Amino acid sequence: MLVTLVRTVILYILVVLALRLMGKRQIGQLQPSELVIAMMLSELAAIPVENVGTPLLTGVIPIFTLIIAETTFSYLTLKNRKLRKFLSGSPTVLIAKGQILEKEMERLRFNIDDLMEELRSNGYPNILEIEYAIIESNGSLSVIPKSNKRPLTPEDINISPQYEGIPFLLISDGVIDTEALKNAGVTVDWLLRHLNKFDIHNIEDVFIASVDSAGKFFVQKKQKKRDK
Repeated sequence: MLVTLVRTVILYILVVLALRLMGKRQIGQLQPSELVIAMMLSELAAIPVENVGTPLLTGVIPIFTLIIAETTFSYLTLKNRKLRKFLSGSPTVLIAKGQILEKEMERLRFNIDDLMEELRSNGYPNILEIEYAIIESNGSLSVIPKSNKRPLTPEDINISPQYEGIPFLLISDGVIDTEALKNAGVTVDWLLRHLNKFDIHNIEDVFIASVDSAGKFFVQKKQKKRDK
């Protein structure tokens, strides 16, 4: 039992390491080569876990090989455009200047129902509003609406909005993030003073506290557990 547990933990760490090297992507965003590696990793890790009699190296060596291959090809694709196109494919235009390109849809085996579903997912149920639609190399659909259907921006009406940066999460579940305090340019004393304004005197009572680039402070206390 202990042997199985240790083998499983080792293989788990290796698979997580391999997936981390592939970057922070969701399954639907993986390139074809990355999806193949993810599938192979799951199969290779399952063999030593299911059969204790199988040497652990039977799974470890192929996993390490895939990690090295993925790292190597990732580097090469950064430098070689042709290799990147071969391994990852290239974007394909399905709608150009408002016209659906039937030949491209047939080549990708992409039917009208698929196209309309993707357009609705992007917030454009009416195909008359579309100028370009492009299938990216990861399979997602990028939609460029016609100029008169694009959302209005401040630049369109000559407005210069105030800069908005990302908010800093200062407290998470009762724990202060000192790195976030530093990045936000505030101190613990500053944080405590603002908590006192909300009648909060104990850091552990805070569920979340943040501050944005404009200095606006947000805090929410933990909900008290109901007595059983």
